[in-house]
Amino acid sequence: MGRKKVVGIAGRFGARYGSTLRKRWKQIMEARYAPHTCPICGMKGYVVRVSVGLWKCKKCGAVFAGAAYVPVSGLNKAYHMKPERRR
Repeated sequence: MGRKKVVGIAGRFGARYGSTLRKRWKQIMEARYAPHTCPICGMKGYVVRVSVGLWKCKKCGAVFAGAAYVPVSGLNKAYHMKPERRR
C-alpha cells in the first residue's frame, strides 16, 4: 500500500475544487491561524482576528488594523514597530 499524502487543513475539501486552489487556500489559512506577535506589547500568540482587517491582542487589549489574513500588511509595516520604552 502506498504512503498517504498529508494535506493538512485543506483535507476537509477532499478531491473537490482543484489542487491549486486547495494549496493556495491552505497557505492563506495557515498564515491566518499562525501565532502572531503583538506590535504594541510584543507578546507572541495573543493576537486574534476580530473581523476582516481588525486584529486584537488578548494580552494588552490593543486593537489595530492589518491585512485580511495577517495582522501586518505592506502598508502598515512601518507603523507596527515596537516602541522603545522610556526609562
